[in-house]
Amino acid sequence: MNWDLIGGNWKQFKGKIKEQWSKLTDDHIDQIEGKRDQLSGKIQENYGIGKDEAEKQIKDFEERNKYYPP
Repeated sequence: MNWDLIGGNWKQFKGKIKEQWSKLTDDHIDQIEGKRDQLSGKIQENYGIGKDEAEKQIKDFEERNKYYPP
């Protein structure tokens, strides 16, 4: 998944991010603004998990939510 494309279409992905990681608030999601590294950090912080687990969850999310631009 190309995170540059996600960043440009962040509004479309906000709902999917909240469904996947419900502990992330709207403020967290607004701060992330489509930046993968910030998403990883917020997941680690809010779920008390390590970087490897957060990255695994993001990779799984990417696979389930492939983005094909119009």
